[in-house]
Parts: sequence; C-alpha cells; structure tokens
Amino acid sequence: MTGQHNTTKSHELEQAGWKTIRRFLPYLWPAGRPDLRWRIGFAIVFVILAKAVVLALPFAYSTAVDTMSADGNPALWVALGLVIAYGAGRFATTAFDNIRNIIFERVGQDAVRHLTEDVFHRLHRLSLRFHLGRRTGEVTKIIERGTKSIDTMIYFLLFNIMPTAVELIVVGVIFQTKFGWPIVAATMATVVAYIYVTRLITEWRTKLRHEMNELDGRALSRAVDSLLNYETVKYFGAEAREEERYASAARAYAKAAIKSENSLGALNIVQAVITNLMMGGAMAYTVWGWSTGRFSPGDLVLINTYLMQLFRPLDLLGWVYRTIRQGLIDMAQMFRLIDTPVEVSDVPGAPALVVRRPTVVFDNVVFGYEDDRNILHGLSLEVPAGGHVAIVGPSGAGKSTIGRLLFRFYDPQSGRILIDGQDIAQVTQESLRSAIGIVPQDSVLFNDTIGYNIGYGREHADAAAIEQAARDAAILPFIQSLPTGFDTEVGERGLKLSGGEKQRVAIARTLLKDPPILLLDEATSALDTRTEQEITGTLRRVSQDRTSIAIAHRLSTIADADTIFVLEAGRLAESGSHTQLLRQGGLYAEMWARQANERLQKVAE
Repeated sequence: MTGQHNTTKSHELEQAGWKTIRRFLPYLWPAGRPDLRWRIGFAIVFVILAKAVVLALPFAYSTAVDTMSADGNPALWVALGLVIAYGAGRFATTAFDNIRNIIFERVGQDAVRHLTEDVFHRLHRLSLRFHLGRRTGEVTKIIERGTKSIDTMIYFLLFNIMPTAVELIVVGVIFQTKFGWPIVAATMATVVAYIYVTRLITEWRTKLRHEMNELDGRALSRAVDSLLNYETVKYFGAEAREEERYASAARAYAKAAIKSENSLGALNIVQAVITNLMMGGAMAYTVWGWSTGRFSPGDLVLINTYLMQLFRPLDLLGWVYRTIRQGLIDMAQMFRLIDTPVEVSDVPGAPALVVRRPTVVFDNVVFGYEDDRNILHGLSLEVPAGGHVAIVGPSGAGKSTIGRLLFRFYDPQSGRILIDGQDIAQVTQESLRSAIGIVPQDSVLFNDTIGYNIGYGREHADAAAIEQAARDAAILPFIQSLPTGFDTEVGERGLKLSGGEKQRVAIARTLLKDPPILLLDEATSALDTRTEQEITGTLRRVSQDRTSIAIAHRLSTIADADTIFVLEAGRLAESGSHTQLLRQGGLYAEMWARQANERLQKVAE
C-alpha cells in the first residue's frame, strides 16, 4: 500500500509539474511579441553553435596527441595548429554562451515581470476574506520564491537540458563509429542509471525541501507578525514569549534544513560512484584496445574528453533537476494564488455607477461571514441624499459589516444595496468605490511621506490640491511646523504620527478624493476626549455637502445626526433622531444612560 501511495503521489507531482510548465510557457513565448520570439530563436542558434564547437574540440585534442606520438619527426605545425584551434574553440564556446545570455536576458526579465504583474493584479482583486485569512509574510514569500524560479527554469530548460540531450545523441553516434556498440551501450546504461537514481533521491529530497519551505514560511510569518505588532508585544512584556515562538519555528526549520543538506551529500556520493565507474571502465576498455592495436593514444584522450564533457552537465543534472522540481513547486504555489477564486467580481458588461442623488438603501440584506452564522438578518434602512445618519448598537450588532458591504468587499447572501437607485452588485467596483470615502477607526498609512499619503486620495493630484485638503482637514499648520513639511516620513503604518494626526491625514486624503458619500467608521473611538472633539468638529464640517454615514460606539459623537439607526443582533431595532430615541426609552436610551454614567464616574475619579 505504501509503495502504491508513493507511486500515486509521484504521478500527481509529475502531472502538476507538466501542468505548471504549460502555464509557464506563454510567459516564455508571449503572444504579440515577435521581438522576444526572435531573441529566443537567435539564442537557440548560439546554443547550437556552442555545442557544435564543444563536440568538435575532442577531435582536435586527440589528433594533436596522435600527431605528437607518431613515429619519426612529429608534424610540429599540424600539432601546433590543432592546439591553437582547440584553444580558439574553447574561447568560441565561452563567447557563444555569453552572447546567448545577452540576447536572451530580455526574454527572461519580461517573463518574470509579466508573471509578477499578473500575481499582483490578482492579489488586489481577491476578497477581504482571503487577505484576512492569509499571513502577509507567507504570501510575499510565495511570490518571491515563484518569481525567482522563473528565470532559473528558463535558463535550465533551454540551455542545459535541451543541449545535453542533443550532446548525448551526438556522442552516442561518435562512440558507435569510433569504439563500437559496447561503449555506446555502457554510456547509455550509465546515463539511464544516473537519471533514475537522481530522480529517485531528488523526489525524496523534494519532500524534505517542501517541508523546509513550509517551516521557513512559518518562521518568517511569525517574525513579520511579531514586528508588525511591536507595540502590543511591548505592552504585555512579551519579548521573551515572541522570541521563543520564533526560536521554535527556527529550530524546526534548522532541523529540516540539516536533513535536506545531508540528503544532498548522499546524492552526490551515489552520482560520483556511477560516473566514475563509467569513466574508469571506458578508459580501461580503450587502453585494452590500444594494446591490441585497435585504438591510438589519441583515442584515450578522445573518450576521456567526451565523457568529461558529457558528465559535466550530468553532474549538474541532479542540481538542475532539484532546482526545476523546486521551481515547479514554487511556481505552482504562485499559480494557485492566481487561480484563487475571486469572491466579488463585476458582472459581464457592468456599467459605471452614476451618482446624481447620493441615496443609500439597504433592502432586506442578509449576510454572514460563514454560511451557518448570519450577521445581518434582513436589514433594511435608507439614507437620504445629503442626509447625516448614524448607525449604532452593541458590539457584534453588525455595524462595521455594513461598511464592508457598502464598499462591496463582500456580497450579501440575499437582498440588495442601492446607491441612487442602482444595485451596487450590478455596477463596476471601481466606480462604486470612487463614489465613497471612508475615515476608519484605524487609519493605516503607507510608509512614505505625509504628502504621498494625502495625495493617495486622488491619482495625479497636484501640490496645491494636496495643500488645500490638508487645510480643510485642519492639519496644515502641523505639517508646516515640521522641518520637511509634506516630505516628512510617517513611518511603518504611520507610527511616527499621533492618533489625531493620523486621523486628520486620513480625513485630508478622503477630502482630496471628494466623494459624494462619506463613511465614518468609528473614526474617533480610538482618540482621547479632547482630540475626539477636535476631529468630530472637523468631520462635521467636511460632511456638510455630502451624504454621510457615521458608525459609532460613543453616542455623544453622533447625537446631532438627522437619523440614528440602532442595530441589535443584525436587525434594525430602532430609528429616529436623538431626542426621539431617548423618549422611546428603548435600547438607544439604555446605551445613552450607561455611557453617561461612565462619563460621570470618570469625572468623579
């Protein structure tokens, strides 16, 4: 059973390998790029020229030896000419190989570039569910390994395996002509045994390598995750804990790496036994033939040189095979990223969203992140054009889910979401998201300048527009007080700025976008009371000419909203103005009273 299982698994790996190669070939032979195809053709011509010179060199070498060992006065100039030709041939081989590389370099780089662009394109179109479920370190490692393997695989497939196969055939013909079938049979048997043993051991090493890669990715992801949460680690004094988590992953990786390297040593020893048995046997056969007058001293040089030339790429064949197998694994992982189903996609021929009156309607929306657990249960609410509404409720009521559905990070299981009467599932995502601006609770910034982060709100925004957005967000005086102004670096995730400063940058970025609909997703809940009041005042000012939806936990920040929707367990429990809801004495009034008591207790303390 075990042997059958291994055979089946090997067959599956082989099928996956051929499938990956077929996926990879269009990048190597791109449609609509005759210039690259011509480059491939010229590169192959130089491969053939280099191989022809390599195959001719042993004859020059052996003839020179025979000339020098002939009875009587050796033909000095003939021998000298052959030696010079041999040296010139070796130079020509090197020249042809390098010219081939120069010609082919653009092809390899274009293949790498196109594939990485396709992966990056796909990753940005995968759903939020995918990105929340995968570690950034693992994804980047898969892309890094996959792209690095492309150039190597191109080189080996075209310039190592194919020329070696051609050389093996030609050498077989030469050996049959010069030395007879015994040498040909021995050479072919040696090559077959070499390839079989190499593949057998390499398959074993591939499993070890795959395990090593997984452990490497785990160690990297733990390191990245720990560094991204640097402050949290410090808050809980968990440096030793994080170091141990990383160390355990590193130890597991080191153990797997030792197994992998030891298996390499075993493979090299077995390969050396096979090749040296053939070399010794072939040379002994030639010496015996010389003793009977069948072969000349030059024939010993000829067979030795050919076998050395043949075994040199065969010595690399194990490494080449391992590299290609590993490259196929790495590329297959990257192709699996490309093949990950897009959960949210535009319908064929979807039109752009046209917003004349920025109304927002949730019509009997049912949604759950998991099929067996719904978050929203038939939610219906309407936000009028130019209205300022708030959505509140206990934790887990589904408030933030509304924002994710509005941006169409997910599609509801049933029901519709309408903007200006248009179902957002029937329009392009690009046009939908261009119509909505957001100021989130955690405003994550790019590790770049303040100017870049504000300018991210609108592509190709000029300096004047960026400055005006900063002025409207009430952050311009702060920026002008900095030594480098808008060129100030904000650090990883904006950590060089305070919470209030990050929020104002996020507000400026959204103002620059100038959307008709503004979503404020608990935009001030992470700030202190004074900063919260300042940011709230700014948000009220920038929301005046827009339809705004504020998702809030602190009710004091949304008390002036036109309408407040109160959610409970994914359902609309109440709606009305602040005064109306207090008079009803329901959930909103209870939440208001609880938060008021909390504020009084803080004041008393």
